[in-house]
Parts: sequence; C-alpha cells; structure tokens
Amino acid sequence: MSTVRRDASVSLASLLLPIGILCVLTAATVVVVVGDGRDRTAIAAPTVITVPPHAFRYRPSGEYHRFGIVVDAPETETRLDHPMTITKYQITAAEYDRCVADRACKPREGAGADTDTRIPATGIDHDDAAHYADWLGRRTGTAWRLPTDRELAAAAGSKFPDDALGIDPEARNPALRWLADYRREAERKAPRDPRPHPLGSFGESEWGLADFGGNVWEWTATCNRRVDLDATGAQAGVSESCGIYVASGRHRAPLSSFIREPKSGGCSVGTPPDNLGFRLVREDGFFTRLAFAVTPRRP
Repeated sequence: MSTVRRDASVSLASLLLPIGILCVLTAATVVVVVGDGRDRTAIAAPTVITVPPHAFRYRPSGEYHRFGIVVDAPETETRLDHPMTITKYQITAAEYDRCVADRACKPREGAGADTDTRIPATGIDHDDAAHYADWLGRRTGTAWRLPTDRELAAAAGSKFPDDALGIDPEARNPALRWLADYRREAERKAPRDPRPHPLGSFGESEWGLADFGGNVWEWTATCNRRVDLDATGAQAGVSESCGIYVASGRHRAPLSSFIREPKSGGCSVGTPPDNLGFRLVREDGFFTRLAFAVTPRRP
C-alpha cells in the first residue's frame, strides 16, 4: 500500500511541476506587460529571415601582426551552429524615429523630413543602435541585439568582403603592404553616390540578407582587436578595445562607438564608410525569452 501511495505522490508531483512552471511564466509575463505600461501591439517587428546552420570561410576582423609587420588575418573554416534569425533589411529611418518619438532613442545625425519609409536609418552611433534594440525588445516582448561580425559574415555569404591584400605572410618588407594598401584605398575613394538608397537597392545574399555591402555600413557587437602571431602563424597574444567596434559593409572599418557621421572622422584606418546604420538579430531561444520576460528593462 505504501508503494502505491509513493507512486501516486510521484505521479502527482510530476504533473504539478510543469503546471507550476507554466503559471510562474504566465504571471511573470503579465507582470512585465502590465508593469511596462506600453501597448506592444502598436509596434510591428521588423521583417526577418532565418539563416540555417552551415559552414563558411571567414577571415576574422582586427589587426594582425607577425614579425612586427601587419599581415592578413588567417582565413578559417567556421560554422554557424544554430539557426539565426536576423532582420532582412537594415532598420529604417521610420522605424528608428518611432523610438525617438517614444523618447527612448536620440535623434539621428542629420535627421530630416524624409517621408520615404524604405530608407535605412543612418547617422547612428553604437549606443544608439543598442538603445533601439532594447526599446524594440520592450515594445515587442522579444530580445534583440546587434549581430557579431562573424554572424553578419554567415548571413551575407558571398557578399561579405575579404579584406586580405594577398601579401606573402613570410615577406618582411613592409613597403609591399604599404603599396598594396595604397592601391586599395585609392579604389575605395573612387566617385560614388553616398546617399542612402531605398531598401532592396543592393540585392540579396544567397541566404536572403538584403542590401549588405551597399552604401550603409552596419554596426556589429564585435570589439576591435590586435592579434600578434608567432613565427608559425599561431596566436601569441590578443588585445581587445571595446570602445572601438567593427562596422561591416563594402569593407570593414573599426570605429569609435560614439561616431555617427563617419566621413567627419573617427575611422581608425582606411577610407571611412559612407553611412552608418544597423540591423538586428532576434534571440529565439526559450531561456533567452524567459530571461527577457522576468528581467526588468530600462524605461
């Protein structure tokens, strides 16, 4: 008889546990929605694509040194291990300006009266992009964040730039790299139209990511790095500067986090981007959604 009662108790507990968890999650969500005091249904989430897991070639961002001379970063075979949901287009000026109207974001640099809802938001610094992601999360109930440089490479596919100059890593004559870099920078400075174009103007990657590599560079969550390689090409030391972040586009540019207008300065090396904007990754994991629901958010 005692065995039967124990079995019955275990069965009852196994039923009550998931019911209890569901009640807690429901209550937490209600608390957050009510406590937030905002109508989340008024904000439509951006259009997204889901990039499937796949292997791809990737040359990491950063400045690589060997024998005291700048060299190309080594290209590696890497993999996107999990599906990634990312905005198909860059966040538009109209979308960003809703955050401004909600007094959760600073106005864009040079924001005008353009009523075209298909123009990407530009004049955005790194903090602006992070604040928008936080606001969008509060208004939609889903966690959003800036992508890393590597994640952008996975989504951009063949449209992602290869910054290598192709100089023999064994060469110890820095003049070879100076000349190659000079030629590349001259090509980058060729006349072009810097005005932000409507969404869809620059095509899509094989995964459906639109407009990457156009004339709007995109902020990432990747900090700028200096990497020292030993004689065998292995990493001997790494230093990171998280006041400087990588912006990816036609080429990659390390930029101070407070830069909103890149043509006015702030690019550590090379030709500055035409414009600065961003897109976002949506966090789809169960535990991420749970943490977002029960963690108080900044008003």
